[in-house]
Amino acid sequence: MKSRIRFASIFLALVLVLPALVQAAGTVPEGTKITVVTDQSVSSKSAKAGQSVTGSVAHDVISGGKVVIPKGAPVKLTVSGVQASGRLSTPAKLYLRLRTVTVGGKTYTIATSSAGRTLGGKGKRDAGFIGGGAAGGAVIGALAGGGKGAAIGAAAGAGAGTAGAAATGKKDIEFPAETKLAFTVRAAVTIN
Repeated sequence: MKSRIRFASIFLALVLVLPALVQAAGTVPEGTKITVVTDQSVSSKSAKAGQSVTGSVAHDVISGGKVVIPKGAPVKLTVSGVQASGRLSTPAKLYLRLRTVTVGGKTYTIATSSAGRTLGGKGKRDAGFIGGGAAGGAVIGALAGGGKGAAIGAAAGAGAGTAGAAATGKKDIEFPAETKLAFTVRAAVTIN
């Protein structure tokens, strides 16, 4: 009877300890994808390069059949590239980079690619606003005052088109809390 109890207690101890041992060590190879969920929002309008952002690993990272980084492991990201949207020609951009991951109470520095996006250029759309305003102003000016009126109308229309492009063109990027971002590991890291 005592041997059964001893066997059961050893078996139970192994069942509880073995997953921690399997998860405790391994190497995350170069090229591995790590998906992260942000804990806070970040915007191209207010973010600064180097700013820290917190998050957690979205899915287990498995290497060699072992979980090397478990889902939910805390991470720190940094803003690696940011630009607020300009009124006419400057598109917004916002990129983050995964910097550290904490596994089993230890923090590991990790080199990854950046993840984020840049809004498309607005030059053609803005040119359409300005050119359309100039053309419309020229037509109205020509009807009202001939050649001289067309020139005045074109200038006024171009000004109105520029104001319209500036008023409608400022669009920033925002990653709200719980945004998923995928990073690629650039150099292998050993997790102990």
